[in-house]
Amino acid sequence: MNQKFDQLYHDYKNTLLESVLPFWLQYGFDKTHGGLYTGLDRNGTLLETEKSVWFQGRALWVYATAYRQMEKRSEYRELCDSLVSFIENHCFDPSDGRMYFRVSQEGNPVVKRIRYVFSETFAILGFAAYSRAFDKPEYAMKAYELFRKVERYLQEPGMLVPKFERESKGFGLPMILLNTVSELREALPEKSEELTRSIDGYIKEIEVFFVRPELKVVVEQCNPDGTLQLDHFEGRLLNPGHAIEGAWFILAEAKRRGGDVELTHLGMTMLDWMFARGWDEEYGGIIYFRDALGKSATEYWHDMKFWWPQCEAAIANLLAYSMNGKQEYLHQFEQVDKYIKTHFLDEEYGEWFGYLHRDNTLSTPLKGSMYKGPFHIPRMYLVCCELIDKLRR
Repeated sequence: MNQKFDQLYHDYKNTLLESVLPFWLQYGFDKTHGGLYTGLDRNGTLLETEKSVWFQGRALWVYATAYRQMEKRSEYRELCDSLVSFIENHCFDPSDGRMYFRVSQEGNPVVKRIRYVFSETFAILGFAAYSRAFDKPEYAMKAYELFRKVERYLQEPGMLVPKFERESKGFGLPMILLNTVSELREALPEKSEELTRSIDGYIKEIEVFFVRPELKVVVEQCNPDGTLQLDHFEGRLLNPGHAIEGAWFILAEAKRRGGDVELTHLGMTMLDWMFARGWDEEYGGIIYFRDALGKSATEYWHDMKFWWPQCEAAIANLLAYSMNGKQEYLHQFEQVDKYIKTHFLDEEYGEWFGYLHRDNTLSTPLKGSMYKGPFHIPRMYLVCCELIDKLRR
């Protein structure tokens, strides 16, 4: 078993450091204007000069964490410094302090999505990781202050414009905040008690509103009172990758608390239900959308295989195995690992393809967009390397 984990650790570390991270450094790093492009074709050719604000923060987290956890490469620090500067100088609207969603290559505003706080949450992640990697406590405080702003945006009526006129609650927000505040807590241990209370609140919200034993699913949306919205498509929509991601966030918190029994049960239950719902028994891989009642799906990409749900399934199953040693989780991890290596890795140009049809034929060969960039894939390798390293000892 140790030999198998030794080989797996070598494979994951090598893919991360010699394929994934270099691809974005070589083709995405804008040394003229600062920050990172993500609109890249298969071979790194630039397809889109506008920049995703999400990915300025996400990439900052990735490269700062790789610097701290894997290797202290000077090029990682150079990119991190550039990302921090670009975020601070170009990604906040000076009129109200909110963040943009998309900016030009020079950093001029293009799109602002005032119904979301995800640009802010990813900046918090990035600032917290930057603080830890380069001993810059002032950025931990900047992350904390931004988190407090996010809380105010969520609490004050009218600060966020709802997506639907029909009131609803979404799974994505407490799930992302759980991860965001967990990372912030690592950078600000002096505020651990306060931030842990926030984490407890997010987990409780997930458990009460979105984990549904009556259907054995994790839903993406429900009514404000917790009742399900089963009479329309959005209310029945399941996103297995999203729910599995939330499951491993909860499992990681359980592990941090010494194997908290209740949290472990909650995370394992979410993983069990949604891996069963998401895994394609015919072609392999995690399918993008399912219907909670098994009805016909509406989204035209519902049965596609996107890159990121595979990443979350790999992390969640390996983490579950590391916590309880059950072979079913190791088997599911190995299924996902084999699927990724067979269908997503680009051996010729590096990094991964992002979009496959259900039968695993390639939908588009591009490597990046406003939504695909250096985050889920390098995070998978970073988290899994840490887990594998402990398993092989």
